[in-house]
Amino acid sequence: MKIAYFDCFSGISGDMVLGALVDAGLDPDLLQTELARLNLPGISISFKPTAKHAIAATQAEVRCSDKPISASEEYHIHLDQLTTLRPPLVPLAHGAGSHAHHQLKDILEIIRTSSLDDHVKNTSTQIFQRLAAAEAQVHGMPPEQVHLHEVGALDAVVDIVGTVAGLQLLNVEVVHASPLRFGTGFVRCAHGRYPVPVPGVLALCKDVPTEQTEIRAELVTPTGAALISTLAKSFGPAPAFRQERVGYGAGRRDLKEMPNLLRVRIGETLHALPQDRAMLVEANIDDMNPEIYGYLFQLLLERGAIDMYITPVYMKKGRPGSLLSVLVDEDKLDDISHTLLAETTTLGVRYHQVERRKLERSITTVKTQYGPVRVKICTFDNLQRLAPEYEDCAQLARQQNVPIQSVYAAARATLREE
Repeated sequence: MKIAYFDCFSGISGDMVLGALVDAGLDPDLLQTELARLNLPGISISFKPTAKHAIAATQAEVRCSDKPISASEEYHIHLDQLTTLRPPLVPLAHGAGSHAHHQLKDILEIIRTSSLDDHVKNTSTQIFQRLAAAEAQVHGMPPEQVHLHEVGALDAVVDIVGTVAGLQLLNVEVVHASPLRFGTGFVRCAHGRYPVPVPGVLALCKDVPTEQTEIRAELVTPTGAALISTLAKSFGPAPAFRQERVGYGAGRRDLKEMPNLLRVRIGETLHALPQDRAMLVEANIDDMNPEIYGYLFQLLLERGAIDMYITPVYMKKGRPGSLLSVLVDEDKLDDISHTLLAETTTLGVRYHQVERRKLERSITTVKTQYGPVRVKICTFDNLQRLAPEYEDCAQLARQQNVPIQSVYAAARATLREE
């Protein structure tokens, strides 16, 4: 499986992503051909070699009527003011006049009526919907009423559609990323001076690992945050893969603290295992009746826990205790935390996000001489592992008055025969 790993050591923006992809081997002419499918006259994109701290890189520039528009330059100026800072914007709504503000529906209509590939359309639409949802959260209004000030300009449309199309042209199937690094200070936005990172970026980066720096610059832009938070399947160290290409996309600023670059590494994974993220909730317990654990485990499963286990530990003052660990999807975190606090003697819980790699799995039902049994089938390196469901086997063993191992063996044998 081909993957792209974005190393965001100096943040991320839309033009930096495009520059990095071209620097890694994306054909600019093919990208321009894809962008032409948007049917926006006078829009083009150019790339030029540059360097940051003596590291060679590529810088992307969106052009409107042969004049450059950069996602990093005057990015946070209200579109009402763009007439004095940039060339007039091409209308975002087909057949309509040029507007200073653009709602989500205007941008989605451009994408919908384009001749872009369905995957590019759907993914670009998803990214813009997340942008609108983040702005709606910040301003306390429905997403359909949000005016996309900074992110509604044509450069953001090109950045987002160009990134999705570029990854497809490079045959990238899965995107991973490092934790994001934020700058500090203030920027001038449509509604005044906003602290860095701006509220929209923080809304987009919910549950994304981030690091706050003292660099007085906006390192992560709303477009960059929307792109990577939507596309990346995981945030953390690079997965094991065979690296084939490396590219550096340059931002427009020169930072004295570090090179203002985004690095992308493209290659093939060694094992194409499915990956996801979950929350690991933990509690230390040293004074609870152990009989309660059986009841607790069943209750946790009913309320959405994926897995759970107990580890013997020695606590303060040499007292033996138990470390209770519960794996849960993020949307069940509050329910599981409340259950642990209500049903155990712990005084608090802690949690953190973990990355998971899993075997491909499926469930089928086989008919044995004792009755039907569900069997989980896992595949790894062309080998299959068969795991009959315990509850089915236990129920049939009790009903038929036979050893549970006999039911397990019958289920495996039947599946192999089939």
